[in-house]
Amino acid sequence: NEDIEASIVHVEMLFKQKIINFKIKNKIFWGLNRIKNEIIKKKFEFSSNHEDIHMSIEKRLFEIIGEDSGFIHTARSRNDQVITDFKLWLRKSTKKIIKHLEYTMKTIVKNAERNVETIMPGFTHLKNAQPISFAHYMLAYVEMFQRDKKRFIYNLENLMENPLGVGALSGTSFNIDRDYTTKKLGFNFPTKNSIDTVSDRDFVVDFLYSVSVTSVHISRLAEEFIIWNSDGFKLITLKDKIVTGSSIMPQKKNPDPLEFLRGKTG
Repeated sequence: NEDIEASIVHVEMLFKQKIINFKIKNKIFWGLNRIKNEIIKKKFEFSSNHEDIHMSIEKRLFEIIGEDSGFIHTARSRNDQVITDFKLWLRKSTKKIIKHLEYTMKTIVKNAERNVETIMPGFTHLKNAQPISFAHYMLAYVEMFQRDKKRFIYNLENLMENPLGVGALSGTSFNIDRDYTTKKLGFNFPTKNSIDTVSDRDFVVDFLYSVSVTSVHISRLAEEFIIWNSDGFKLITLKDKIVTGSSIMPQKKNPDPLEFLRGKTG
């Protein structure tokens, strides 16, 4: 979807700048929207014989509208195309993660409010150390997830620069309008240096780091709930909808979802 979205905006800009005519613009729009519907309906085939997902879409566009599909790469390289699509996807994913973190924190706070006077042992080295409130323990994760949220918000700033228009390395001689595509794709401003733009993957590393730290926090919570729920500790009981049964022992209630969360971090 991000590839098609960016291509449509690019073609819009080419028409606005009188680089392509109205007939070609409409033909490409029709073909791309047809491909989008095929993807939504899961009827689109991404072939492993093609170089990448972008090539699969372009091959299909050629099948639908013929040689006019080639105009989709006027004033655009695979380099700026891929980075633009990647940034759009990461931006959308980052915003989604931020929403999930906010929901998780609200849920934790609600549970903490009900358990201010619920006393539990605080552990060091899994040995009883000091008595603490269960709310105090739970709210520690609000602090962790709040820091995670800040990291993702910071990452969004680096995802707001528009790479589209830098071409393969040094831009293009076509009279393109990068401010137009910037506005249409929801970026704040175009990237400043084309050489840096095509080689920059810092924003990917930032995203992976933020996801890794958040995953460690989720893993830690899952690990502790597994321990508190174990027969050795018996501090909490998990609801039936988040446990699974044993294949041979009907009395067992295994915290499999928590174990999946813990394992996914690795």
